[in-house]
Amino acid sequence: MVWENVIAVSPRLAEREGLATGDVLRIEAAGRAVEGPAWILPGQADDTVTLTLGYGRDAPDHLSRGLGYDAGPLRPVGTPWRLAGARLSKTGRRSMPVTTQHLGTMEGQDLVRVQALGAAPVGDPKGAPSPASFYAAPESQDRWVAAQWGMAIDLDACTGCNACVTACQAENNIPVVGREEVALGRWMGWLRIDRYYAGELDAPTTHFQPVPCMHCEQAPCELGCPVEATLHDSEGLNLQVYNRCVGTRTCQSYCPYKVRRFNYLDYTGGMTPVEQQQRNPEVTVRARGVMEKCTYCIQRITAARIASAKDDHAPIPDGAVETACQGACPTRAITFGNVADPGSQVSAARRDPREYALLGHLNTRPRTTYLAGLAPAAEPGGREG
Repeated sequence: MVWENVIAVSPRLAEREGLATGDVLRIEAAGRAVEGPAWILPGQADDTVTLTLGYGRDAPDHLSRGLGYDAGPLRPVGTPWRLAGARLSKTGRRSMPVTTQHLGTMEGQDLVRVQALGAAPVGDPKGAPSPASFYAAPESQDRWVAAQWGMAIDLDACTGCNACVTACQAENNIPVVGREEVALGRWMGWLRIDRYYAGELDAPTTHFQPVPCMHCEQAPCELGCPVEATLHDSEGLNLQVYNRCVGTRTCQSYCPYKVRRFNYLDYTGGMTPVEQQQRNPEVTVRARGVMEKCTYCIQRITAARIASAKDDHAPIPDGAVETACQGACPTRAITFGNVADPGSQVSAARRDPREYALLGHLNTRPRTTYLAGLAPAAEPGGREG
């Protein structure tokens, strides 16, 4: 959800009371009440609702003024985190929460893979021949001449905290577009965290999957762009040339991962000097009418290349480049580096039998790959839906 808080309702309670996501509910206790939109939350205990704090502020001229409801007045002094005896009722109104993800299941796809301990690996087979392709085979690169950048994300370590999303936004000058634009599907994040439920509705297993640009070696977006505004460089990066983009959005429709974002409006014009100071001077501020996406923090790669050039053009050492999302991850679930160097950490991760490519059957050959999550041997492994 964005720009508001919701009243999370357990599935059993919603079924019994005839509630649906978006129904405006009223919660009353001790003569006080709050109202907010319902959100049916799998895994929540029966006969419970959850209120969230931090919204509903009334500070004058503040960005958060009037967003959501204020749950503070309902908090008991003795038990501030639990309120018994509250009454729930429907107001008869509806207000659909604005969200960046509308599906909670994988619809039978193997987007997130889970491997039971001791079971056969569920990653992609290592050393298998590549499927037939209309693309020419990539030229071999001397790893000491040009690094080949790639990323591995360990889904067993990811907790879905969204620290990587926040770090990416701050590092790359990604604009905040507002509730109305997100409701139209125009949100601007270069990195998103997909959340999926698997198993029983009352006690599901929750999976989180960070999804940046895959930097595909056989990128459909490059095939679709009529002006070659998106193209590959010698180090395997899928780049976006902002000054060349004419805004056809063809690349966005061609991308199977839906990770490309379009500037429908001028989100940076008229900024005050104070607002401009929060921008990262190493990253271009994009204009209206152009496409943008994850760049693997190319500004940091460039800085490391310049530093290595001062040292008699030595190769960039492993670990010298750390993307913003990688640095912010509290569980170190993200590994980034030179996949052409067999001794790099990312190469070691890609040799893990849990490693697989998202939508690998499309033969896009993504440079961003995943390590399957782990489950106890008593739980079913394989590909959950």
